[in-house]
Amino acid sequence: MKEFDKWNGIKKKTSQDNKKRNFKEREIFNAKVGKNIGFEQNGVGNQFIRPILIVKKFSNSSFYAIPLSTTEKRNQYYFEFEFIKDKKSVAILSQMRNLDAKRLLNKIGMISQDDFEELKKQLKEIID
Repeated sequence: MKEFDKWNGIKKKTSQDNKKRNFKEREIFNAKVGKNIGFEQNGVGNQFIRPILIVKKFSNSSFYAIPLSTTEKRNQYYFEFEFIKDKKSVAILSQMRNLDAKRLLNKIGMISQDDFEELKKQLKEIID
């Protein structure tokens, strides 16, 4: 059985956090993405954390994010890149969603401008 009750407790505490977080497009953060249903990407560990890429900033508290993985998949719904030397990261394009900045923990990197432009191009192709 999934740990929905544990995640719900963490989500309640996260919701009450009023710490200001600075972020911008192209940055990669660890974020509390939670315990989800079906094929939705889950966070891992005690805080249900997963690295995410900030794709579009809407305000100081809202943005589109794409969860990242290290599992290689080669089709139109995945975009492979490196933000850490010699370590592949995979953006799961089909899992893009709106998140609140309260979920952000720590910045861990940034995707290159060239890779970001290619990722956005591929993302546009799958939503057309």
